[in-house]
Amino acid sequence: MSTIYVTGLGPGAADQMTIKARTVLEHCPVIIGYTVYIDLIRDQFPDKVFLSTPMRKETDRCRMAFAEAKKGQDVAMVCSGDAGIYGMAGLICEIGKDYPEIGIEVVPGITAASGGAAVLGAPLMHDFAVISLSDLLTPWELIEKRLDAAAEADFVICLYNPSSRKRADYLEKACGIILRHRAPETVCGIVKNIGREGETYEILNLERLKTTRTDMFTTVFIGNSKTMELNGRMVTPRGYKDV
Repeated sequence: MSTIYVTGLGPGAADQMTIKARTVLEHCPVIIGYTVYIDLIRDQFPDKVFLSTPMRKETDRCRMAFAEAKKGQDVAMVCSGDAGIYGMAGLICEIGKDYPEIGIEVVPGITAASGGAAVLGAPLMHDFAVISLSDLLTPWELIEKRLDAAAEADFVICLYNPSSRKRADYLEKACGIILRHRAPETVCGIVKNIGREGETYEILNLERLKTTRTDMFTTVFIGNSKTMELNGRMVTPRGYKDV
């Protein structure tokens, strides 16, 4: 039986790809993914057949993977970060119900939340929520409810897809919602191009974050009421010293 391996590549750097992910890519003769992610690994696996589709062609990409697997060969469907966190694992499983003869295995990777947290220090040491600001698949009204609830519950909040050309003011709107429950001085952090060339980060407060320019390659971290900056690092205490 052929298998589709839905594989998380990690943030982008070759040394942040798991050993299992690399083993899968070495094993599979066909690698399929979004064009940007294929370009990250093409030079590392020059003997493979690479197939790609642009953004918003996710369903076509998945059906392409099953078509290749039906030929009797294993296929790697690659995603950035972790395949099961805003990745392709869910859609592959949904479409896979029509292909019971094809195996599916999900190979995890380092997601932007954990990769970016490591750059900043230790912002996710306590309970946290991950919310995407992209309203392509989720209505903004629902995103607003989730932001409000997470802020009121004092979760550390990690924001994916904070803004784009069409959503230039979404981070500002999100910060406005969170400021209903958080002080303007709340410690926050942003990391751009995690694990890739041009990686940068900044620690700032929530009021400044509101007007900070970001893009789709930026991950945003908004601290809870206990988060602090310590020696240039963003840290959310777990509470071990109090035990």
